[in-house]
Amino acid sequence: MLMLTVSASPSFSQQSFGDRCLGMWEGMMHIYNKGSLKDSVKIKFTVAKIQGTDSRTWKTEYLSPTRPMVKDYVLRVVDKEKSSYVTDEGGGLELNDYLFGNKLYNIFEVQGITLTSTYELVGNNLIFEVTSGKELLEKAQDVTNFSVDNLQRAVMRRIK
Repeated sequence: MLMLTVSASPSFSQQSFGDRCLGMWEGMMHIYNKGSLKDSVKIKFTVAKIQGTDSRTWKTEYLSPTRPMVKDYVLRVVDKEKSSYVTDEGGGLELNDYLFGNKLYNIFEVQGITLTSTYELVGNNLIFEVTSGKELLEKAQDVTNFSVDNLQRAVMRRIK
């Protein structure tokens, strides 16, 4: 059986992850289904300080000519010592985020579909990924497997 061990390490930086992401970013999001590229869309991502708070705007604009969309969220520090954050989507919907080094993770389920979302700072790039899949029916001992059917991946560069 696979054992996963995670050790605690000092924080990556005294600066919060949201602060390290401040600015405007652009890139191309590639959308895959079952391993095949299905679509691509240009995106713009904006992170800005919200005055008087530990929160940052966390806004993604999908610049599709046929189906433009804006996801205007807020990233809040919950506990810097525990590297815990929340993505506030509004209307009472909050996703728990966890920072390891320079990568922010969240995992959640919507209507039987499990999604993982990550933001990772790598050099001058911010990489945003979302995967989704479902629980597979076949089980091996005490292990539940999940498919990974879809991937959305964007490598963004800071423009401001």
